[in-house]
Amino acid sequence: MLHKITSLTVRDVRFPTSLEQHGSDAMHTDPDYSVAYVVLDTDCGLKGFGLTFTVGKGTEIVVCAVEAVAGLVVGKSLQEIVSDFRGFYRLLTSDGQMRWLGPEKGVIHLAIAAVLNAVWDLWARAEGKPLWKLLVDMDPKQIVSCIDFRYITDALTEEEAVEILVKAQEGKQRREEHMLKEGYPAYTTSCAWLGYSDQLLKQLCTDALKSGWTKFKVKVGADLEDDKRRCRLMRQMIGPDNTLMIDANQRWDVAEAISWVSSLAEFKPLWVEEPTSPDDILGHAAISKALAPLGIGVATGEQCHNRVMFKQFLQASALQFVQIDSCRLGSVNENLAVLLMAHKFQVPVCPHAGGVGLCELVQHLILFDYICVSGSLGNRMCEYVDHLHEHFTSPVVIHDAHYMPPKDPGYSCEMLESSVQSHQYPEGDVWTRPAAGTEKKSK
Repeated sequence: MLHKITSLTVRDVRFPTSLEQHGSDAMHTDPDYSVAYVVLDTDCGLKGFGLTFTVGKGTEIVVCAVEAVAGLVVGKSLQEIVSDFRGFYRLLTSDGQMRWLGPEKGVIHLAIAAVLNAVWDLWARAEGKPLWKLLVDMDPKQIVSCIDFRYITDALTEEEAVEILVKAQEGKQRREEHMLKEGYPAYTTSCAWLGYSDQLLKQLCTDALKSGWTKFKVKVGADLEDDKRRCRLMRQMIGPDNTLMIDANQRWDVAEAISWVSSLAEFKPLWVEEPTSPDDILGHAAISKALAPLGIGVATGEQCHNRVMFKQFLQASALQFVQIDSCRLGSVNENLAVLLMAHKFQVPVCPHAGGVGLCELVQHLILFDYICVSGSLGNRMCEYVDHLHEHFTSPVVIHDAHYMPPKDPGYSCEMLESSVQSHQYPEGDVWTRPAAGTEKKSK
């Protein structure tokens, strides 16, 4: 556990997903799925891998932010960090000068997430366990010691957090065995990106249904009549009994969101995701109240800055589905706080995973949530997209529309070095050969 961290490297890795409109939505019309990819080296040879997700341009800014906080990590031992993980989290988020760039939000927080993801990966590898198992095997007080409760004690105290985790010890082994056998339920976003043609949507839905998928999400928000047409097509394809969700990616004002979603109510969506600005807590509350009689919930969180905003969303009854993100928040530490708050407020967690590497990471968190916090699968599912998993050394395993628990030690962050080199921006082969075609978009 000494494992002194001797160096930190970070690289800008981008995939030209915009070429085929993968990931396209009403707000992000031509994303190039990308990561700021962090590697921690130690004096014993063990490495830790971490990343944070972006959509192309600006990844170089996150890389600069990672380099700016590297000095707070290099030179420390893993034992030194994890023995006071709350203190280390606060060290990264409370630097007297860099804190001004956040605090605890934006580019600096994305960078801190990448670094902390690498630290958690290193810890899990040192213990020889996948991250979810590292968390599951922790004592409740040890888990709570990793969380910074500053600013959230009016919603959740340390004592309450310990009590939740202790109570969940009952049945924990049974739930772990259930996950190992059956996996965690997933839904797919890969059939209905906004830029996909009707023909492709129908083909992808047909294939997904044959593979056991029963929960589907469709992107909306650009044009109401087109949304009606595509939602009608989607509902026809998946049938009346399967689950449909809609995702507007922050496209509307509050009144517009209520009106627009009301017009789509006939297609019986379970939720509307990110209907307005991700910062507008009271706006989400108004939308939630207006849509409740229609049986449509509000989901958000992939661009929710930190635990403090999640606290307010929960206090204001502004969302019916919590969507944590493994890279938007301050890594595992801050996600633990949100999982515990969501449980206290009895709001189900359905993680965001639409991006390169996000499925690999967030599966660990939702497994922990079920086994050690919520103990429930009611109205719960984890997002899945089928892009770019081949670039990871331990890619996700999906069986019958369920995430199967990872078995390899670590946080599933490690990418194939060949993939990193070929997709590194701007010098990788993918970006220098004439066929790249999206260089102008990413620059």
